[in-house]
Amino acid sequence: MNEPSTRGSCGCGGVRFELASPPQLAGYCHCRRCQKRTGGASSAQARIDGIDVRLLAGEELVTCWSPEGGAEKCFCSACGAHLFSRNPQTGAVLSVRMSAFEGDPGVRPSFRQFVDYAVAWEPIPDDGLERFSEAKPR
Repeated sequence: MNEPSTRGSCGCGGVRFELASPPQLAGYCHCRRCQKRTGGASSAQARIDGIDVRLLAGEELVTCWSPEGGAEKCFCSACGAHLFSRNPQTGAVLSVRMSAFEGDPGVRPSFRQFVDYAVAWEPIPDDGLERFSEAKPR
């Protein structure tokens, strides 16, 4: 097996980043913000609390939306690709969108959170993943 990918980028390649080490936890979020942000039923993301994220290129392209009471949702202003969420007070990155990794991040989703908000048009599969009505505790 190849080493897990710790590098990522946006769709146009303008924003590039790397993690200090591979993520250890990932899951699906079914909250309304993720649905609206992605245009899909959920968002697959790797939690990276405590892992340093280093921007290699495109810091000027990173734009963030700060929803009331939530983490900033950051994306590339050139191509619109969703990259990560971060704490609005500290700037610490909390999660990286799985699709932003350049290759296999080496972690698989192990939970589904905010399942009480799942959309009717795409039922949650019976995949055996741990489920949480609201946020998975950190």
